[in-house]
Amino acid sequence: MAINRASIAKELLPGLNAVFGIEYKDVDNEHASLYAVEQSDRAFEEEVLFTGFGSAPVKSEGAAVQYDNAQEGYVSRYTNETVALAFAVTEEAMEDNLYDTFAKVRARGLARAMANTKQVKAADVFNNGFNTSYLGGDGKPLFSTTHPTVGDGNQSNNFSAADLSEASLESALIAISKAKDDRGILIGLQAVSLHIPSDLVYTADKILNSTLSTTTATNSTTGVTNVNDINALRSQGVLPKGFFVNRRFTDTNAWFIKTDCPNGTKMFVRSPLQTKMEPDFDTGNLRFKARERYSFGWSDWRGFYGNAGA
Repeated sequence: MAINRASIAKELLPGLNAVFGIEYKDVDNEHASLYAVEQSDRAFEEEVLFTGFGSAPVKSEGAAVQYDNAQEGYVSRYTNETVALAFAVTEEAMEDNLYDTFAKVRARGLARAMANTKQVKAADVFNNGFNTSYLGGDGKPLFSTTHPTVGDGNQSNNFSAADLSEASLESALIAISKAKDDRGILIGLQAVSLHIPSDLVYTADKILNSTLSTTTATNSTTGVTNVNDINALRSQGVLPKGFFVNRRFTDTNAWFIKTDCPNGTKMFVRSPLQTKMEPDFDTGNLRFKARERYSFGWSDWRGFYGNAGA
């Protein structure tokens, strides 16, 4: 349905000072810290796991050497979606509008709607990261305690539920340093950054940026509170990129750690944002449209570790 003069009655009369509701600051590009962005030239993209070889065994004198089989594992598929939105304005409404607000206000509203959709879709990968209805290439959700491997049983990137604290973050980082590949070989994984909802911003700032430790202990006999004066997380620089806030994370307790694992979470761009404007010959309506194609997902789950919080 086209926007007609009845929909913009105030914009047809003198004395209107402002049209508001659109000129807010935008909360865009929060996906940039979560995903590596790559270009796509087809309807979908696939990435396959190569499992490599296991540890070499000892060869006895005169015995035959053992052979191993490096093989393909699971396949991650990124299916590009088409996201589009449009509006139309009647010829009369365009003619009678006194403030020339259509091109400026409505087009900005269209851009904001498209940008918001992208950010919501990006955050949904994490909002559904513990949900068994949203599975990756290995048949498990992004954050799972039972990611199957070829030669090392099940592996986990889902920590025992615990609220964000100095102690829980230290435990998570220790676990990440012990990460292995599909054949059980240590991979030297390092944490890069912490990703949190708005609700945890002050907690994260205290944990990562305090000069002293946030951990205190009170002696039950003397009642004296002893403070460890070393903030090991800060002194060791274990999260070199600090923390990032995503205001579209819906779980107020969940927190995530990004690692330097290659081919983790990815965004494929099939067609960047395009806008079009054209008149309709029969009605005279002016039509505005925005369209883009992209996909969000993950290949190697080791790219992120998560905790749903207590």
